Amino acid sequence: MSKNTIKILFFGDLVGRPGRFGVRDYLSQMKSSHMPDFIIANVENASHGFGLTENNYNQLIEYGIDCMTSGNHIWDKKDIFSFIDKADRLIRPYNYPAGVPGIGSRVNDSGIAVINVLGQVFMNPTNSPWQAAVEEIKRLKKITPIVIVDFHAEATAEKICFAKFCSELGVSAFFGTHTHVQTADEQIINNMAYITDAGFCGAKDGIIGMDYQTSITRFTTGLPERYEVADSNIFQINAVEVEIDPKTGYAVAIN
Repeated sequence: MSKNTIKILFFGDLVGRPGRFGVRDYLSQMKSSHMPDFIIANVENASHGFGLTENNYNQLIEYGIDCMTSGNHIWDKKDIFSFIDKADRLIRPYNYPAGVPGIGSRVNDSGIAVINVLGQVFMNPTNSPWQAAVEEIKRLKKITPIVIVDFHAEATAEKICFAKFCSELGVSAFFGTHTHVQTADEQIINNMAYITDAGFCGAKDGIIGMDYQTSITRFTTGLPERYEVADSNIFQINAVEVEIDPKTGYAVAIN
């Protein structure tokens, strides 16, 4: 990495203990010379596949995560309501209605802004991500040239269109999340690093991190079988690394 750039590492959705431990082990084995300047992880599935507990939140900080994004599943563990307002490294989707606990964007001490936005296609209703993004990204750009977006959405077309929209607003990097399968379309669009989906971190021998048997039961019977996190000795890590010029906020590399 050039000393004239900032290296940011983004981990796709952490799924349960395998996802948390996989990221823990990956970072602990990373050489100091390759350590990124800022680490982000999507954590909406970090606690047994659904939601986030305060204990797991604190563990992830110990592992070295600087900022945690989320999505529609962030509310699945009810104790989230007891700590989200004091969790200064966690953000929930920005376009939830006013009065929802937590906040949807943060600017860290190094001047890196992160905003989390929820898509609308095949998702529960929220406020328009388009209008929310315009207002908040413009506000963040007045504070810092480096703005990172985690767009948590289901539909590929919505992600691609929203990414191009964000690139016109001066966003530095755009990471799609939610579908857990890393896409092979990483590129730089209008000086913005982009990937449709960053994938997931978790058990390799499963169905996007979840147990095969419970997954197939749901698909073949249509019954609401409770999902369980897959058990595996092999952890799968999906992450995206970008380098950004701190003066302009332009992305210069994505891997």
